[in-house]
Amino acid sequence: MKTPIAVASLTPFEARIEAASLRENLTRWDLAYHQADAPEVDDAEYDDARRRLLAIETRFPDLAAGSPTAKIGAPAAEGFGKIRHGVAMLSLDNAFADDDVREFEGKIRRFLALPPDLPIAFVAEPKIDGLSISLRYENGQFAAAATRGDGSEGEDVTANIRTLIAKGKIPEHFDNGPAVIEIRGEIYMTKADFLELNRRQDAAGDKAFANPRNAAAGSLRQLDPTITATRPLSLFAYALGEISDAVAESHWDFLDRLRAWGFPVNDLICRCHGADELLERYTAIGAGRASLDYDIDGVVYKVDRFDWQQRLGFVSRSPRWAIAHKFPAEQATTILERIEIQVGRTGALTPVAHLRPVNVGGVVVSRASLHNEDEIARKGVREGDTVIVQRAGDVIPQVVGVVMDKPRGAHEFVFPEICPICGSHALRTGDEVIRRCSGGLACKAQVKEKLRHFVSRNAFDIDGLGDENIDFLCEGDWISKPADIFRLEAANAGRLQRLQNFKGWGEKKVSKLFAAIAARRTITLERFIFALGIRQVGEATAKRLARHYGTFIAWRAAMLAAVPRENEAYHDLISIEDIGPAVANDILAFFAEDHNLSALDDLAAQLTIAEAQKIEAGNSPIAGKSVVFTGELVAMTRAEAKSKAEMLGAKVVGSVSKKTDYVVAGPNAGSKLTEAEKLGLTVLSEQQWLDLIGG
Repeated sequence: MKTPIAVASLTPFEARIEAASLRENLTRWDLAYHQADAPEVDDAEYDDARRRLLAIETRFPDLAAGSPTAKIGAPAAEGFGKIRHGVAMLSLDNAFADDDVREFEGKIRRFLALPPDLPIAFVAEPKIDGLSISLRYENGQFAAAATRGDGSEGEDVTANIRTLIAKGKIPEHFDNGPAVIEIRGEIYMTKADFLELNRRQDAAGDKAFANPRNAAAGSLRQLDPTITATRPLSLFAYALGEISDAVAESHWDFLDRLRAWGFPVNDLICRCHGADELLERYTAIGAGRASLDYDIDGVVYKVDRFDWQQRLGFVSRSPRWAIAHKFPAEQATTILERIEIQVGRTGALTPVAHLRPVNVGGVVVSRASLHNEDEIARKGVREGDTVIVQRAGDVIPQVVGVVMDKPRGAHEFVFPEICPICGSHALRTGDEVIRRCSGGLACKAQVKEKLRHFVSRNAFDIDGLGDENIDFLCEGDWISKPADIFRLEAANAGRLQRLQNFKGWGEKKVSKLFAAIAARRTITLERFIFALGIRQVGEATAKRLARHYGTFIAWRAAMLAAVPRENEAYHDLISIEDIGPAVANDILAFFAEDHNLSALDDLAAQLTIAEAQKIEAGNSPIAGKSVVFTGELVAMTRAEAKSKAEMLGAKVVGSVSKKTDYVVAGPNAGSKLTEAEKLGLTVLSEQQWLDLIGG
């Protein structure tokens, strides 16, 4: 029975394989939780997987590009209008132990270069287990409401929120506010209201909700607001989004303004100084958790001063100035009835445990991922075993282990060496953790998953091509590669049996689908690159590639030029922030295959690929410029300087080349300064840099 290899002992190859598996699982789980309100795994399993992936990415930074650890939530679901957030709705990093909280404080001190004797004020508030919401007010009057969505764009639930206003749960207007303000909070359902709602559901013969969080999310995300109006929803307000004028100097003072305006603010929120006081508050809130009439799953800590929050900024998906300290997991035992093998879009075979339904902390759960065959072997799991399952939130548990003093399953589980979908060999290369189907595009599971990714919200975003329709079109040989989607209308016209004639389709549905496809014939370069599904190229990496190369023609030519490696094109590629040799190798492996190039060009011929979206940085003098920082900085830390430069639209790169616009050199600058002088680049002192960007 194998035990997990310590991250410190992983070889680069082992790390790359395991990271790919973790990324695939986390991406799927994010969509299930945030978009479908139908989570696949519990918080404990999700958090364990995310922590493991973060640890791997910390040791192997090249693996971090495109990672779900840098993403927020999930895209808006079909059926809702969309609202773009004035300020991104970020997710939070998690703390699981006291040392994590102390390190959180330490990172803030290091980033801001604060002396050890200067106290840091924090605000500690219960982490409400509900659905995040952003409420927009203009001149004190309610104007719009949106869910978190993918952090940049959420679902328009304005009409639904008006039902809460009508009940007096949220103010429709308030005085003495700025011209524009976005107030963030959490929509939740009390335990008492949840029980009463389920009683009504049972009486009406409708399906009961699993828990208050799912009930709240499902109730708010109704296409018919009259249904939302019948549901007992509540709100806690706790954060600030876009604002036209300052309303407070600190988060604590802002909460007072919210109360004065009539917004409900949680009574357990308090101000603390330093990690020790935060931990005391965490213990106190945890001790009273069971007596609360609403679910919480941790405590959130925020730096109180708004000016420090601004300086700290954010990293990828999360603010540096806030963290969520999660509560421990809950456990129960049940029977593992069977193990099912699922095949993902990269061909990875993932085992899923089907459990006899069990109540864990008030939630009935029945499925859990077992990750891979080594995990099954390590835990000694068999079909028929009594297993310990664990959850830390409101979703499906992880299998912790086997109860050895209970009757065991008759046979050890034998992981298949043949793909259950297409019958191709499922192989492990060397010491790979993941077994993968070798069928490629001959495997319908991979074709379908690649196409699902291609049409997903952050890629081509084609309404009407959900899972069921993708399945139908693939199985009927209507489509087998992305370009076929844009030929579908012509193919339909040339068939005797047209789509309109199949059950469940019809003229209206087919017409709407063709219109949705036609509307996506023009797409930005970053979305196009992301949609291709190249390994390790997620949204963040796709945006960096698009911003760096600008056009599809330039990107394609540069990648082909870089395929031989160790030339100028290759070094230009790996100079892009967060794109190291490992990510570059996956990109270039894609371009090295003739069938990929054929599919790429076939697809591009169907489309108009717009230039990359530029960061809106006003009149920034460095927008679009390539910048390298070297040496020691005095006025700000290196992390703060990089964050500021990117906010102003610059491209921060890790190495000097003739394409570098500015090299900012502090004391003790080394080889990068030497190379910059050799190439005749513009070298700025830290003060000259600050003068250039306006301080």
